[in-house]
Amino acid sequence: MSVTILAIESSCDETSASVCRDGVILSNRIANQTVHEKYGGVVPELASRAHMQNIVPVVHTALREAFPLASDPVEILQTIDAIAFTQSPGLIGSLLVGTQFAKSLALSLQVPLIAVHHMQAHVLANLIAEERPEFPFLCLTVSGGHTQIVLARSPLDLEVIGQTIDDAAGEAFDKSAKLLGLPYPGGPLIDKYAKEGNPHAFPFAEPQIPGLDFSFSGLKTSVRYFLQKQTPEFIQEKRNDLCASVQHTIIQILLKKVKKAVRQTGVNKVCIAGGVSANSGLRKSLQEMGEAQGWQTFIPAFEYCTDNAAMIAITAYYKYHAGQFAGLEASPSARAEW
Repeated sequence: MSVTILAIESSCDETSASVCRDGVILSNRIANQTVHEKYGGVVPELASRAHMQNIVPVVHTALREAFPLASDPVEILQTIDAIAFTQSPGLIGSLLVGTQFAKSLALSLQVPLIAVHHMQAHVLANLIAEERPEFPFLCLTVSGGHTQIVLARSPLDLEVIGQTIDDAAGEAFDKSAKLLGLPYPGGPLIDKYAKEGNPHAFPFAEPQIPGLDFSFSGLKTSVRYFLQKQTPEFIQEKRNDLCASVQHTIIQILLKKVKKAVRQTGVNKVCIAGGVSANSGLRKSLQEMGEAQGWQTFIPAFEYCTDNAAMIAITAYYKYHAGQFAGLEASPSARAEW
């Protein structure tokens, strides 16, 4: 039986809608919010207001893209078999917008509702491409709020075997960028300037955390103390080298733990996911380490790395077939465990 799912993602500052039919993504539309740039970070109240403005046109565009030959909006909606939404984690105001929209639409269409955990969806974004990993596989999930190593035994059997004990890798990128005087969002700018710099120019601290867990607070402190001793002229002159060194250190922290996870689990299929997986240095380093270690590596397309509804849709596809539906009493949660 064919299954068509409309998915909504609104966990932070991207409003996204996607249509998935039988595990194939037909559309994936994202509306970004530029209002936060002048504040140097996401302002929750402004994010939720922007979601309210964006959600209807984004859903409309996603449906039109998925069904270009249909002329009647009612006809399009009648093809939807379920509505999926991001339930957690995220900014509570942003999550509320997507949750209430999805619940209202599911109620009006009389179709099932599927609640999706944002981090689970990041992992399963690796299943969107035709060349997808076979189970079991390991996934390094890195974003602004999370850093995890996940053992995926099946689409709905995911175990976090390592995670950050303090800050996330994405936060380390953004905070380092701010210390370097780069505008928000700074992570992509570090990636840009690092391409022209020497990654070994400046040594920064690599925390020695036992097991598979991560820590990035010490790295941020190391960067801050080093820059406090420098002049603005020095920081500007050595910008590329500083960015390259920061990026190299973060990547080394991440990949050393991945290498350890492969040894411990015996699983040599390795994926990455999350917003930081769009970082070109990380993508290249993972591929190089994979070739050297004999791993199979899988990297999602850029559009599926950052927050997007396609990853919500593909997760909902598997939950639909497992009969994992949510009721209208479902509510969002800012910090929910899997």
